[in-house]
Amino acid sequence: MSAMMASTPLPVIGLVAGDPAGVGPELLAEALRHPPEGVTLSVIGDPTPRNPGRPDEEGSRRAIAALEEAARRALAGELAAVVTGPVSKKHLHGAGFTFPGQTEFFAARAGVENFAMLLTGGPLTVALVTAHVPLREVAAMLSSDEIVRVGGLLAAFLRRRGIASPRIAVAGLNPHAGEQGDLGDEEERIISPAIPLLEAAVPEARFTGPLSPDTVFWRATNGEFDGVLCMYHDQGLIPLKLLGFHDGVNVTLGLPFIRTSPDHGTAYEIAGTGKARPDSFLAALRLAAELVGGKEGNSQG
Repeated sequence: MSAMMASTPLPVIGLVAGDPAGVGPELLAEALRHPPEGVTLSVIGDPTPRNPGRPDEEGSRRAIAALEEAARRALAGELAAVVTGPVSKKHLHGAGFTFPGQTEFFAARAGVENFAMLLTGGPLTVALVTAHVPLREVAAMLSSDEIVRVGGLLAAFLRRRGIASPRIAVAGLNPHAGEQGDLGDEEERIISPAIPLLEAAVPEARFTGPLSPDTVFWRATNGEFDGVLCMYHDQGLIPLKLLGFHDGVNVTLGLPFIRTSPDHGTAYEIAGTGKARPDSFLAALRLAAELVGGKEGNSQG
């Protein structure tokens, strides 16, 4: 039995550098110098820097090819997780990339519709009901069903990290959570009706809301909640990056494999200078290792 256990292969995590003109190749190289225990690392695509600070179409095509290879290998069962480096959405779109971001790309390749973006770092974990859409479109895109769907994914993530009964705050959309309809009615029409539906769908979790967005993150950082369900991108990312900028991790929920990434961009202005901090990429790698059962199970993303 011991011989069989010793020969059991370790989970494989694929590492993707992202835009070769950005800081991704440097961060990937640093990750290879600090591998988590209990996993095997596999570099996907060509991680060689290309024209640091000067992105071009060839570099974007290389980044797209690496994403395609990572998705293919993950869906084939060769990778338990994928950690992706930062890319420029604008430059990817110029090279023919048709997705709003990497989150939507991996969901499409996996054929998954029930997915969401989550970010964790410092004292906060936030999930987004709407993500890469213009702010003017957010209110029209909100629905009780979407809030329930993403809230369920958030609860499952927190449970996977060892929180048996997650305490989840549901943020309002409007100032003061609508002030009982005086500052907007989305809370009364859409968000409040979703709370009992969430409680019925995920009885092991506790949902509270809708709460005023200007106080909910303070309450979460002081230990009242394990996660915050946010209505739009910047509602969740501004406090997350304020409090956990250097160790923030982006997670795609709902995929048949783990996908994480650092919560920052390409940083073209410092690419190739040696000034890039690897903290967020390393945090993304540690979290991926934790979620696939590596030996960094208590590390926080």
